[in-house]
Amino acid sequence: MCGRYALTATPKDISEFFNLADLDDFPARYNIAPTQPILVVMSSEKREPGSNLPERRAFLARWGLIPGWVKDMKEFPLLINARSETAIGKASFRAAMRHRRILIPASGFYEWRRPPKESGVRPQAYWIRPKRGGVIAFAGLMETWSSADGSEVDTAAIMTTAANGGIRHIHDRMPVVIEPEDFARWLDCKTQEPREVADLIRPVQEDFFEALPVSDLVNKVANMGPDLQKPVAVAQPEEEPPKKPTPDSTQMSLF
Repeated sequence: MCGRYALTATPKDISEFFNLADLDDFPARYNIAPTQPILVVMSSEKREPGSNLPERRAFLARWGLIPGWVKDMKEFPLLINARSETAIGKASFRAAMRHRRILIPASGFYEWRRPPKESGVRPQAYWIRPKRGGVIAFAGLMETWSSADGSEVDTAAIMTTAANGGIRHIHDRMPVVIEPEDFARWLDCKTQEPREVADLIRPVQEDFFEALPVSDLVNKVANMGPDLQKPVAVAQPEEEPPKKPTPDSTQMSLF
């Protein structure tokens, strides 16, 4: 699962990484949450004459995919993630997987390790970022949902896969990362059918990410500053108070 992530790169760095036209200025975002607008990249049929840029455009979409066939958005569950193993055949994602594959720029994501309650250890948040730094691209899916009054909302979901060995001790799922050399193939929904890009929706190599334990500030959407990514000591199990010795029932007592 991926329920929170960050995008702290500059618009210039994002534009260069995805080979886009210059983006308007926007602030770093340290705690992106479901239902918020997120930056997405998609193939575009529009291209300026003489431009050497690929046919890509960046725009904002609501994080939480709503299939086009849904009548009432309020009565449909929020689909922030799409499982890569089942997206091709699942009704909610089938059309988007075939026609509207996107890239979602990110600087990293947050995940929580949740030990058994009996362990006495509280859930521990981790900031998971690429070791090399910079921008990365999550695989995503998009749908444009139309309401009864004719208004439209672009919506998106992040694709997930089984966690690799470097993340598995924290959570069993992780976002699918698309490498720059595969951007064109992933975004090409005209000639590349879902089965032809299935090899791209796999766990990234085990040494790609590093996981830093951080405080529970990230739990609250209102917290949005860089302090969210400041490393902290990992929580330890609470020590149980020493048990009182059990009296030997075979001995006599004055009490």
